[in-house]
Order: sequence, then C-alpha cells, then structure tokens
Amino acid sequence: MKAKLMLTLLAVMLVVSACGKKEETPAAEGTKQESQAGQEVTLKVATLIPPMTDVLDIVKPLLKENGVNLEVVVLSDNVQPNTALANKEVDANFFQHVPYMEQYNEANNANLVPVQPIYNAIYGGYSKTYKSIDELPEGAVIAIANDPSNIGRSLVMLEQNGLIKLKDGVGFNATQADITENKKNFKFKEVDLLMLARMMDDADLVAMTPAYASPLGLTPKKDALLTEKDDSHFAITLVAREDNKDSEAIQKLAKRMAGPEVKAFFEKNYADIAIPAF
Repeated sequence: MKAKLMLTLLAVMLVVSACGKKEETPAAEGTKQESQAGQEVTLKVATLIPPMTDVLDIVKPLLKENGVNLEVVVLSDNVQPNTALANKEVDANFFQHVPYMEQYNEANNANLVPVQPIYNAIYGGYSKTYKSIDELPEGAVIAIANDPSNIGRSLVMLEQNGLIKLKDGVGFNATQADITENKKNFKFKEVDLLMLARMMDDADLVAMTPAYASPLGLTPKKDALLTEKDDSHFAITLVAREDNKDSEAIQKLAKRMAGPEVKAFFEKNYADIAIPAF
C-alpha cells in the first residue's frame, strides 16, 4: 500500500511540475504556439477616402478567413497615414502613389516601401466654367496639388496636352521654375490635396485624381477637359515598412487587395475613373 501511495504522489508531483513549466514558456514560444493554433492577428491600415476605404471594406471579411483581423484607420489629411506608419502606430497604409511615398521618405528619413499596386486613378483637369481647354482665357488660374510629386505630375499632364512646355528631361520632377513656355500666362495656385475640390469655385482649372473629383459628381472620361497620357507611374499602392513588408499578415493583405473581388468591384463601380493595377 505504501508503495502504491508513493507512486501516486510521485505521479501527481510530475503533473504539477509539467503544468508549472508550461506556464513559464517564454513569450516568443508562446506566440509561436498561439500562431500555430490559428490565433487571429490584428492588422491596422491607415487610409483616407473612397475608393481606398471601399477596397479595405471588401477585403476585411476575406482576411478574417485567413486569420487576420483588419482594423481600418481613417485619417483626416494626407500626411498622417505616413507619419502613423513610420511611427509604428499602424502596420500599413493605402492612399498614395510611390512618388509621394518616396518624397515622404526623403523628407523624413523614413523607410516606407511599396508592397502592392492596386489601381491607377485617371488624373484629369476640371473646370466649373469652361467646356474645353481652348476656352481657357489669358491668365487663367490653374490649381494643382502642392506636394512635389503631384506638382510634377500636374505640370507634365499640362505639357502633354499642349498648355505649357517644360525643360527637356525634367519629367515628373518638374516645378514651376521648369516651365519654359506659357503662351497664355497661366497662373498656378498650389494647394493641399484635400483642398483641390474646394478650388473648383476659385480656379479656372483644377488638376486632381478621381478620389477628389468623384464627390463632386465628376469623372475623367465624362467631365475632364484633359487627362494624363500614362498614369501607371502613379498607381495607388499598399505601403508598409521595410521591417514588416514580408510579414505573413501583410502578404495576406496584399494578396486579398489584388484579388478577384477587388478587381470586380473596380470594374463594376469605378470603370470610368480607375483601372486595376494588378
């Protein structure tokens, strides 16, 4: 009887000891075990306006199937999404093209990287007063975005459509100082991206993407007086950081955002203003 009792006590002690060791599992190992068990991961993505927000809303339930809880963080200006990403307050953002991201990196010593291009937004020039670019009067005011990447984009579009001429080879790095010919003495007003739509009342022509034109009921194919000839350089792109771009969750997000559901959404709802870039 004593032998049996001793064996029973020894077995109980071994079980208790094993439980104690399990509770002391290092955090890294515990995370690994939880991941293997299929624990859901939360991914925060900063964005601004439709159709960016629409895309994220589409992929949110799809990512849930992949064990990723997508938290969409809608911010109020075009600087916060990059600042939040650089400061690791969010895991990715979706609102910008690569030239804009590169400009932010250079100005802020940041290391943001493109992950997946999603759509090409057709850039155009709109007017509340005139029906064609030929009607633009001498000294007409043209509103363009005030960040370097979109200044260059706007000026190149105007050159492509014969309104101005730029220095040879300057391309998308163009500034107003690079204008070599401006026969009608157009005046350029540089404003924040989010102010472009409001400039329709104050300027003769406003250069902007569909994201800002659409809320006004304007589309590039129907309403723009001019559009750029090639928009692939400015695809709206999913952006992450160098330290997390290859993570499983970010790659799952990229795959879903470049999936058939998103492509069908653009073809059905935004065919006249945006073209899938995947």
